[in-house]
Amino acid sequence: MATRDVVVVGASAGGVEALKELVGGLPADFPAAVLVVLHIPPSGSNALAPILDRAGPLDAQRATHGEPLVRGTVRVAPPDHHLLVVDGRLALSLGPRENGHRPAVDVLFRSAARAVGARCIGVVLSGALDDGSAGLVAVRSRGGVGVVQDPEEALQPSMPSSAIEVSDPEHVLPVSQIASLLARLVKEEVPDGTGDHVPDQMEVETAMAQFDMSQIDGQDHPGQPAGFSCPDCSGALWRIEDGGLLRFRCRVGHAWSAESLLAQQSETLEGALWMALRSLEEKAALSRELGRRAEEEARGLSAARFTSLADESSRAAQLIRDFLLSPPQADEDVG
Repeated sequence: MATRDVVVVGASAGGVEALKELVGGLPADFPAAVLVVLHIPPSGSNALAPILDRAGPLDAQRATHGEPLVRGTVRVAPPDHHLLVVDGRLALSLGPRENGHRPAVDVLFRSAARAVGARCIGVVLSGALDDGSAGLVAVRSRGGVGVVQDPEEALQPSMPSSAIEVSDPEHVLPVSQIASLLARLVKEEVPDGTGDHVPDQMEVETAMAQFDMSQIDGQDHPGQPAGFSCPDCSGALWRIEDGGLLRFRCRVGHAWSAESLLAQQSETLEGALWMALRSLEEKAALSRELGRRAEEEARGLSAARFTSLADESSRAAQLIRDFLLSPPQADEDVG
């Protein structure tokens, strides 16, 4: 009978210290492969693997494409590459971003759930927004076990809080206790046949993360048209209902949780407003210059028109400036 021998760990903001503590607490004879995704920018450093290697007795290295899953090792996703589990081996991919990230926690969790089913343990640590929630839903849907850091102690509680709300994990506890829990869980036997069925949607989304063009170019898309556009490519988004979690994915594979999509839309809106502010201020400045030239040339009607246009542009620019610089409004309880 098989045991739980694959542990996937996801973290984002505030996650390095949590990862160090978790890995540092694992025993030297830990009988499972540990795979780690930390959300980092494409130009980020590769320092995490050496940090984790020094943190505890397990061999921690940057993951390489095609290497086998080896128990008692820690493998870390490199910058700008998704880390997946495919046919008992690690795979690195330049596939479409999820929630604006590559590597993405959800990609690793989903692929591991697809590949090893109930043998998988998913761990969500500190981070912003709701990355990892969809991945933990996938792990649990295949019979795997969900473990989440207690949000009360996380430096960034949003990721753990969302994972708890959406995936209903079996274990929520401080990071100081997760290593000992994992040491117990990896010794549990998994009944034969647990989580044997792989949902079609999981197959399709894992293939998209691997940049499988047969899926990206295909006519079948998971979910229903959402009426929104993808912030990454401006393509149409499809709405996916996934175990009570609302997600979105575009034709070429970019994926968004509802919360991450909303945050990206807000960022895009702010950028558009700053561009509008710049354009209005330039329009006001040019109108004033043309107004002065018209006055010098004794063209009174033109001078008045340009002055009026400059004042109108300045007023519009001031409205946008006041909005951009106003402090955020605190949420108010209703009722």
